[in-house]
Amino acid sequence: MAKKNRWRKYFFLTGMLTVALSVFGVLRLRDFGQTPLPLPATAMVTVAKGDGLNRVLPKLRASGISQGWDWQWKVLALKMDMAGRIHVGDYEFTNGITPAGVLAMLASGDTARVKYTLVEGRSFRQMRAELAALSELEDDLAGKSDADIMTLLERKGMHPEGRFLPDTYFVPKSGKRSDLLRQAAEAMDVALAASWNGRDSGLPMKTPDELLTLASIVEKETGKAEERPRISGVFVRRLQKGIRLETDPTVIYGIGEGYDGNIRKKDLQTVTPYNTYRMHGLPPTPIAMPGRAALEAAAHPAPGESLFFVATGDGGHVFSATYEQHRKAVKTYQLKP
Repeated sequence: MAKKNRWRKYFFLTGMLTVALSVFGVLRLRDFGQTPLPLPATAMVTVAKGDGLNRVLPKLRASGISQGWDWQWKVLALKMDMAGRIHVGDYEFTNGITPAGVLAMLASGDTARVKYTLVEGRSFRQMRAELAALSELEDDLAGKSDADIMTLLERKGMHPEGRFLPDTYFVPKSGKRSDLLRQAAEAMDVALAASWNGRDSGLPMKTPDELLTLASIVEKETGKAEERPRISGVFVRRLQKGIRLETDPTVIYGIGEGYDGNIRKKDLQTVTPYNTYRMHGLPPTPIAMPGRAALEAAAHPAPGESLFFVATGDGGHVFSATYEQHRKAVKTYQLKP
């Protein structure tokens, strides 16, 4: 009987110890998961394809995250049901993040990315200057000509102007500047194809490239969304009637870096492919990056009779059907004392 009681006491004490250790382990794990990690600086970790937690943990250690035993990280990952759900990408961890927060980021794919917004109406030259300021990305564009860059993007022989859709783009911090260009170029391919395929019938533009060129002119002529179809309508009617477009933005683009803010008489008289005061039809390439609204305006110009427009000074325009009406509008808005 005494021996039996001793065994009962032993199993009781063993059970109590197991429960105590389990409770201690749970509390210790909870404390570990919610304890802020003291990082001297931002910790960057790159998760490659095929990386599981066993491969990621050494990378965390190498980045400066040294707290906790590996088994704590693995049990915590199991508890969070994120084992096997780690996403590829670059991760940026800041001082004060907890182990649970680290694992949650890895499971959610909340990667560190560089943001770039291409604004409507930017030229490719302006775009290159903006990309050059993105120091976080590998510079694989330096020293390359525009033609070299288009070859890098597998678009050899294509003029770069207008070929990148204005929008906001993201790439991993371990990415390259050309990655942003590639995203924007592919987005423009899709947007241009949609506008071209859905265009109105009877338009004078014979190719998607001509539609893109007209859209770039519309983009530069007005910032008012409601005016874009009307501006497009004027240019479409001029093209149909064989009237020169006579639009300043094309002249300015032809002047290039020499433009100082003024268009002079000699600029309007000089014959260049972009001087639409001297040349009939569309210029040979787009003159800027048109947004989706400008593409749609080019594909769906507003009907009407106006052949002229003049800026009113407040961002808008007055439209005229005859040259006499246009002269009066110019006198009112452009030749004010």
